[in-house]
Amino acid sequence: MFVLCASGDLVKVYSTRTEEWLHSLQGHTNQVTGITLNPANHLQVYSCSVDGTVKLWDFIDGILIKTFVIGCPLFAIYVSGLCVSACPECFQLVSVHLPKSAEQEVEAKEMSAVSSHISKNPSCTAFGRGGEYIAFARHLQLNVYFFRKQKTYSFSLKATDKKGAKNAFTCIACHPTDDCIATGHEDGKIRLWRNFIHKKEYTYSTQHWHHNAVNTLCFTPEGTHLLSGGIESVLVQWQYGADNRKEFLPRLGGSILHISASSDGQLFCTSHSDNKITVIESSFKVCGVIQGLVKGDAVLTDLMIDPRSKALVLNGKPGHLQFYSLLRDKHLYNLDIVQQEYIYEAGLDQFEVVKAAFDIKGSWLATVEERGKKSSDLEFFLKLWAFDERTQSFVLNTTITAAHTDRIISMCFSSSEETTMLVTAAEDSQFKAWCQGADDQNFWSCDFVGSYHKLNPTNCSFSADSSLLAVSFQEVITIWSPDTWEMLTTLCQPPGVIRDLCFGRLSCSKYLLGTTTKNLLCCWNLLTCELEWSTSVDVSKLQPDPFSENVAAFSYQLFSGLYTVFVFKPSEPRPLFTNKNVCSEKVHRAVFVPREEPLNSCDESTQWLNRSQLYFLTQNMDLLTFSTATEEDRMLSSSKQLVIDDSVAVTPFYLLLGKHRQQQQKLNTQSHPVADKPQQPQGSVTIKEVKMCFSLYKFYYNILCVTPDHKTSLKEVVDCLFSRVDCVYGVQSNMCSCLKKKKKKSIICHIICLYSTPICPFFDKCLNYFRVL
Repeated sequence: MFVLCASGDLVKVYSTRTEEWLHSLQGHTNQVTGITLNPANHLQVYSCSVDGTVKLWDFIDGILIKTFVIGCPLFAIYVSGLCVSACPECFQLVSVHLPKSAEQEVEAKEMSAVSSHISKNPSCTAFGRGGEYIAFARHLQLNVYFFRKQKTYSFSLKATDKKGAKNAFTCIACHPTDDCIATGHEDGKIRLWRNFIHKKEYTYSTQHWHHNAVNTLCFTPEGTHLLSGGIESVLVQWQYGADNRKEFLPRLGGSILHISASSDGQLFCTSHSDNKITVIESSFKVCGVIQGLVKGDAVLTDLMIDPRSKALVLNGKPGHLQFYSLLRDKHLYNLDIVQQEYIYEAGLDQFEVVKAAFDIKGSWLATVEERGKKSSDLEFFLKLWAFDERTQSFVLNTTITAAHTDRIISMCFSSSEETTMLVTAAEDSQFKAWCQGADDQNFWSCDFVGSYHKLNPTNCSFSADSSLLAVSFQEVITIWSPDTWEMLTTLCQPPGVIRDLCFGRLSCSKYLLGTTTKNLLCCWNLLTCELEWSTSVDVSKLQPDPFSENVAAFSYQLFSGLYTVFVFKPSEPRPLFTNKNVCSEKVHRAVFVPREEPLNSCDESTQWLNRSQLYFLTQNMDLLTFSTATEEDRMLSSSKQLVIDDSVAVTPFYLLLGKHRQQQQKLNTQSHPVADKPQQPQGSVTIKEVKMCFSLYKFYYNILCVTPDHKTSLKEVVDCLFSRVDCVYGVQSNMCSCLKKKKKKSIICHIICLYSTPICPFFDKCLNYFRVL
C-alpha cells in the first residue's frame, strides 16, 4: 500500500508498511496543489500545479505518461476531471476536457466555467453521488450545481454574530451513495444536508463535538462513517445514520488539516499542521507515521548540524528539538527539552526552546528554554546535555536555574577538541564561561564572569582554534584570551549596534567580521588590529562556512524588495558568487551542511559549493538551498518519462514494451558509450526548495491511500498498459489472428484480446482461448 502526497513541486510516494520514501514524481516546475487517482484506472494518478499543467503518472514505476497544458494556475483537482483555476482576484471552478492523444504533451483547449467566485479553499468543494452534482460553499452560502439540469441551488445560513464568523463554512464532503452533503463550520458544528434536490424542501441535522473550526471531513468509501478533524488533533469517527455514536483517536500531533481514505476503506490518512502524515487502520489504531520537518510558528534556535549524525537540528514540536536527515529526507527523532506536557490553549504562557548549540565533537548540547515576554515575568533555564553512547541520544546532565539575571541572547561552544567550554551572553551586562567540573559526573559550573563598562553584550564567538573569544558590547568588540581571561584589545565599530559577529576560517582565521544596524559590513585584521575593509550593505544574516574560507551574507535590496546573497572570502572583498533574486522574504537562519562526497567543480562561481551546501530559512518558514546545474541535471536525468521515438511506428506493443526498450538502451549505452551531450555551464547555480518541509502548507494538498491488492481488477491493469496511447483496432486484430494460428505470444496478448473491442473478428475465439489459459 502506498501514500501519495504533494511536496513542493514533487509528488512523493511512501510505503505505509515501512514509512519509507520510495520515489518522487518529478516534472512540475511550480507548487503541486492537488493530486487525485485516475477514476478509470487506480494504478495512475493525476496531479495539478501552479505551473498550469495537469500530469498523468504511473505512480508505481514513477513514469510520467502525459502532460496536459491548461494555461492558467491550478489550485485543486477533482475526480470528475474538474479543476479549480485562479484569476488574479477571484477563483473559478472550470471543467477541463483532457483530450486523448499519443503525444506526451497535449494542450487542453476545451474549457468551460461551472461557477465563479468560489472559495479559494479546495476543501469547500466536493462531488456528489456518481458525479451528478457538485457542492461548493463560500462564507455563509452552500451551492449545489446539477450537471444534467445545469442549475445551481443555493442555501444560506444566518450569522450568529455581527461578523458572521460562527456559521461560516470551512469544509464539505459528499456521501458516496446517498444524496447527503456534510459541511463543517467555524463554530465546530457539522451539518448533514438532505433533500436538497428540491430547493425549498431541504433539511439538515446538526452534530457537534469540536470546540473550534472543523478543518476537514471525509466519508468512508462505503458511506458507513464520517470522519472529521480540527485543531484538537483528534480524529472523530461518526456513524452515519446514528448521530450520537462516535469514536475518538486523540493525540495525533498538530491540527488535522486533511483526511483521506483508501479505496477499500482499510486505511485512513490524516495530514497535520506540523508537517506529518499519520496512517490509521480502520480499527482506529495508528500503524504508521511519515514525519517531515516539523512546522512551527517560528524557528527561535539557529539552524544547526549535529556533528555526529550530520542531521539538521532546529525547533520542532513545542518544547522539543528535531533531528532531520537532509540526505534521506527523513525525520529522525525529537528531543524533549522542556519535559512538560504542552497545553494547546491560546494566550497560555509556556516554555519555548530559544537557544541551542553543539560542541565541535557533538558530545555536548546546550539549550536555553524560557517563558514570559516581560522582564518581570521572565523565567528561563540553561541545560547541558551529554550524548549517551548506549542509547545514542542526549541525556540531561546539568540544569542551571540562575545562569543570568536577564535573558540570554547569545551562546557558543569553544572550537577546541581538548577542552570544552561554553560562553553565554545576556542582557544583564555580563557574559559567563562555563566549564566541566573535576568530579566523575562532569557537572558544569561557572568559570568566569566578564563585562565591559556595564554595556549589554549582543554577540559572542570563538576563533577557529579557540585561542580568542570575541564579545560585542553595543558598538564595541572586545577580544579576550580564554586561557587567562585577559581582555587583549577592543575594536571600535562604526556607528550602529553590532548585529552579527564571526571569525574567518582556515587561511582567513586572522580576520573578524561584523555587521551593524547602520547597514555596514566590516572586516578587521586581528594581527594588526586594524580595519581591513568595510562596505555599506544591509546584512540580515552572516554565515561562515566551517569547512572552507567562505562566508555567506544575505542582504536586503531596498529598491527591488528582494534579498541578495553573496559569498566571499574575508581576505578578498570581491564576491565569489552573487544572486540578486534569492527570495522576497527576510532570511532568518542559515547553515552550511558538509557534503559526504566533495564536488569537483572548477568554475570559480561554484567552487564554494564543493565542500558544503548552503541552506537558509525565510520569514515564511521556507527552507531553501543552493545546488549546481550539474546536480540539477542529475536529478532530472533520474526522473522517468515515457519517451516515444518518432522514427518508430506507434503501436500498442511498442508502448507496452517501451520500458524494456529503455532498459535495453541503457545497457547498450553502458556497453558502448556515446559522446556526452554538452552540459550547462557549471557557473549556473539554482535555488531549490527543500521538500517535505514548511512550504507544504502554503497550499492545500491531497493525500491518497492506494491499495494495489488482489481486488485490483484485470481491466485496471490493461487500462494502465493502454493509457499511454489510444487502442489501434487493426493491431489488436493482428494479435488475435496470431492466436488463431496458435503462435506463441505473451500473456499480454491474451489480456489485450480479452478486452479488445468486438470490432475484432476473432474476439469471441480469443476470449475462449484466454479462459482456457
